[in-house]
Amino acid sequence: MRDVVRSTLINITRHTTMTHDLFGFEETHLHKHVLLGEQAIVLRAFAQSYLDKILPALQDIIHLCGFRHMVTPGGHTMSVAMSNCGRLGWITDHQGYRYTDTDPLTGKPWPCMPPVFLQLAQAAANTAGFPGFLPDACLINRYLPESNMSLHQDKNERNMAAPIVSISLGMPAMFLFGGNHRQDKAQRIPLFHGDVTVWGGVDRLRFHGVMPIKANAHSQMGEQRINLTFRQAG
Repeated sequence: MRDVVRSTLINITRHTTMTHDLFGFEETHLHKHVLLGEQAIVLRAFAQSYLDKILPALQDIIHLCGFRHMVTPGGHTMSVAMSNCGRLGWITDHQGYRYTDTDPLTGKPWPCMPPVFLQLAQAAANTAGFPGFLPDACLINRYLPESNMSLHQDKNERNMAAPIVSISLGMPAMFLFGGNHRQDKAQRIPLFHGDVTVWGGVDRLRFHGVMPIKANAHSQMGEQRINLTFRQAG
């Protein structure tokens, strides 16, 4: 990937850990793509040209398959509300973390992945040096003020050769990108509406999470952050 990134992305800056307050950063000042590792990158504003189609498609999915707060195997109710689309959906309950082909609340298949979702995910993966990405799952997370996601690895997928593609919508978030061990120090990277983060290869199993979201209403989406995470799970 490193050769592809250097040849296709002109405005790249290597990130150093930030300790500033998230809202001390202006979106317009963060226009450069950010390398997080050898095969991990934030593509600033990459989704912007897709948003006119992404947002209505997202609304349709939520109408069919509303958000719900899932419970971890340890009995903890997650602060982030979730939904899914695609052939497979990620769930968690007392039985563990896993993918299913049906929504456990309805017994019906998850909503189909909209073509524009797939187009955006594949374009971002290709730009980041991962051609041929074929996601079959899209986890949709909704963060309200104070919601967070603790450090974790994405390791329920069968195809570890495929990257993770994550799209940020709505309110800003401070993304944590750590190492291969939970105790490794994590980088802090502000993410904004339309940013896309891609990681795979040697960085595929790095721990990552999201710090508690600060209330800062977005002009289009209000006081929420939506995250679309594409995975090749099956």
